[in-house]
Amino acid sequence: MFARLNLSPLRILDTYQSFSARKAVCIQLFITTYNYVNSTFGVYQTFIDLPLLADTPSRIRMAAQRQGLRMNKLNTLEAGKVWLVGAGPGDPELLTIKAARLIAAADALVYDHLVGAGIMDMARADARLIYAGKEASKHTLPQDSINDLLVKLAREGLSVVRLKGGDPFIFGRGGEELETLVASGIPFEVVPGVTAAAGCAAYAGFPLTHRDHAQSVTFVTGHLKDGTVNLDWPALARSRQTVVFYMGIGAAEEICRQMISHGLPSMTPAAVIRNGTQSEQKTLLATLGTLPHRIAESAITPPALIVVGSVVSLHEKLSWFEKP
Repeated sequence: MFARLNLSPLRILDTYQSFSARKAVCIQLFITTYNYVNSTFGVYQTFIDLPLLADTPSRIRMAAQRQGLRMNKLNTLEAGKVWLVGAGPGDPELLTIKAARLIAAADALVYDHLVGAGIMDMARADARLIYAGKEASKHTLPQDSINDLLVKLAREGLSVVRLKGGDPFIFGRGGEELETLVASGIPFEVVPGVTAAAGCAAYAGFPLTHRDHAQSVTFVTGHLKDGTVNLDWPALARSRQTVVFYMGIGAAEEICRQMISHGLPSMTPAAVIRNGTQSEQKTLLATLGTLPHRIAESAITPPALIVVGSVVSLHEKLSWFEKP
């Protein structure tokens, strides 16, 4: 079969050095294989029995079988429509099945800096790929330009995936982009993703809620639109909750100072997770009193999350992903 498709799966995998890229290619092979089998034989079960993909993408393959997903719809995306898609926190296996299907089928993909390594390898070879990433003090495209770009691509009659790290509605500016699409009469769908706080905390061994530690969890930005960190500190500095700061590395000293001055002990556990869910993930453990110094001496830079709360103390017991 692969000879007729001019594919050599093992040779393809050998060209990708990183583990995450190999996983993404396996997902793409899963999609390509199913399309071929279904179009040739019209039999879904034939795909399920293929041994080639029995291990790496097994969770995706099993979920597709359970849901009766018709993967042959890959190439029938509606022209002139935009899909706002969450790419998850980095690990390609944390993509939803729907996200993987859309990435592999779209005519054009507008993607962010925080889309995990290997995920873009799933796109069609002839797809138009447009990087619109935002890094600290470095925006490839202003937000208004991105909004206008999505409208322009849709009006060209393309199927467009707007791909964002994590979940597009959690500090992803997804709502702003959809408002422009609505005003321009562009149809759209939203595909949720695993947000960074949930994915990175799980990979670092921090249960965000725990009956003995935290009865609530709060996600908050560490960088407001006006550049300040003028947050509701009395609400954030409460005991028995977990607070996750997105985009807070540059303001870590102010965050810790405010949390302490509004009532949390300086010994409250705190941590930074950098490149969460990916092979280069690094978790830095500290307290509110020591975190700014620990960040400075470790030269930690974004992308990273700050997690504050006693659940951080469970890291040594529950950590499973990072190698010692």
